[in-house]
Amino acid sequence: MKTWTTVRDWQARRRELRGSVGLVPTMGALHAGHGALVERCRRENDIVVVTIFVNPTQFNNPRDLERYPRTVEQDLRLLESLGADEVLMPGPDDLYPDGYRLRIEGGSAVEGMEGAHRPGHFQGVMTIVLKLLNLVRADRAYFGEKDYQQLQVIQEMVQDFFVPTEVVPCETVRAESGLALSSRNALLSEEGRQRAASVYRSLTTAASAGEARRLLESEGFAVDYVEERWGRRFAAATLEGVRLIDNVPVGEAQ
Repeated sequence: MKTWTTVRDWQARRRELRGSVGLVPTMGALHAGHGALVERCRRENDIVVVTIFVNPTQFNNPRDLERYPRTVEQDLRLLESLGADEVLMPGPDDLYPDGYRLRIEGGSAVEGMEGAHRPGHFQGVMTIVLKLLNLVRADRAYFGEKDYQQLQVIQEMVQDFFVPTEVVPCETVRAESGLALSSRNALLSEEGRQRAASVYRSLTTAASAGEARRLLESEGFAVDYVEERWGRRFAAATLEGVRLIDNVPVGEAQ
């Protein structure tokens, strides 16, 4: 496995690569959910490229950016064990050489939910994902369905800008409790992680979005929203100062 910390060195390396290329974009603090993306990418491509970059432009809360877990050495060990070939991990100055001067505005998929509660978030996501897709020139890029609205935003962008990369949705990986695996879970206490599973339980057992919201509020969550869209039920709620999001197909709700 080779690691690249500058765009220039990576671009030289990219010119040498032959065969199909798969991309798994991450912000590090890798867990089994990321591992599942890398494993699928490994099965379906000749070359596996993983990016690690905590993208500052998608954080509307500076404290959230500061708190985001960073476990680079552990991440690299995991990626090597999973058979990744290339890891691209440049710094912000390299990916934003002129600052955040140029950015992408979203279409219909950015409206509501995360788009409403995190102003500027999806502009940052689309801008960095387009940069990474241009740098890696992957045949396929793998994204988890836990961030389902983000997945829709990226698919809309790729289609509208004629990006030749196929966006591959991958099912959410969960703990035994049902809690969706997320890098932010590391910020919760042990008790908090157990309580956080209530997000999934509420989404799947409530008869309606309104009932799911009431269940979460009764358990002490600060709820941003519970909504249904794209045939799925979504929730965003905060526990122990950690904002958790999840979604399930509406058909999974009882």
